[in-house]
Amino acid sequence: MPAAPPLAVTADPAAAYPELPRLRTALQSRDWDGVTAILADQETAGRTRLIRFAGESEAADQLSRERLGADPSDTLAAGLLGSRLIEQAWKVRTGARAQNVSRLQFIRFHEILREAEQVLIDAAAYDPSDAAIWTQRLITARGLELGKSEARRRYDRLAEHDPHHLPAQSQLLQQLAPKWSGTLEEMHGFARTEMLAAPEGAPNAVLVLEAHIEHALLELKGDERARYFRKPEVREQVQEAAARSILHPAYRRTVGWVAVENTFAFMLTMMDDYVPAARIFTGLGPLASETPWVYLGSPVDLFTQFRDRAMKKGGAR
Repeated sequence: MPAAPPLAVTADPAAAYPELPRLRTALQSRDWDGVTAILADQETAGRTRLIRFAGESEAADQLSRERLGADPSDTLAAGLLGSRLIEQAWKVRTGARAQNVSRLQFIRFHEILREAEQVLIDAAAYDPSDAAIWTQRLITARGLELGKSEARRRYDRLAEHDPHHLPAQSQLLQQLAPKWSGTLEEMHGFARTEMLAAPEGAPNAVLVLEAHIEHALLELKGDERARYFRKPEVREQVQEAAARSILHPAYRRTVGWVAVENTFAFMLTMMDDYVPAARIFTGLGPLASETPWVYLGSPVDLFTQFRDRAMKKGGAR
């Protein structure tokens, strides 16, 4: 029998997380009990990620507004509405650099974010322990340019209840990057501190790679960028991060694992470290993620190109 054709590469998180298609169906069918049950089964980081993914669904808007109208203290409804509004705001702004975003785009972007901010402020007052609310308030703080101090204050409030919440840590790392008024030293320092603070086997070590990718792709160009990825100290830090996370015996694939492993595959291929990159790509199968590929173009196309290169140069031998 001929071999089955390989599965098409996809960046849809629903292909990796069976909870997400069930969540989308529950939203579309207006099954609030179903939505609640699906998210109640998740650990906090998975819950936050699923709420963020759900923001891509138009069905999240009307249903969450109705739930908040009936019960203003329903922080799940607030989280879903906040996620939907943030998704809408960034579609207006686009991912372009600020100088390429029009004045009218910025006006509308800020209007939508201010609505999301008010929804999330109210929710945080009802339940200050809800990590999904604070994670999204880090996004609105960045979009509304409230500054590093306010972003750090919000993160610290979250960390009082969940000190290793990776979705929030990734958002704060963005705030600490130079493109959002931070510095390279702050960004790298935060990533390393949180990697070492997290339990071994936790995925938080990926923050170290996220910082290196931000540094190389947004601050450097050409040969300087290529040399950065090949620095011995960068290689050592990536190896340390892998040993503490995806290669550690305690590592588990929870909601969010696809982006973590894509980030390692991306970084190792950029480092020309093809053997471990090929192993990660093999484990990923057809599952791409939006980040970090979107920094360079189409996630599906780039995942495929990098995977083919890694498998050719570092596959089974």
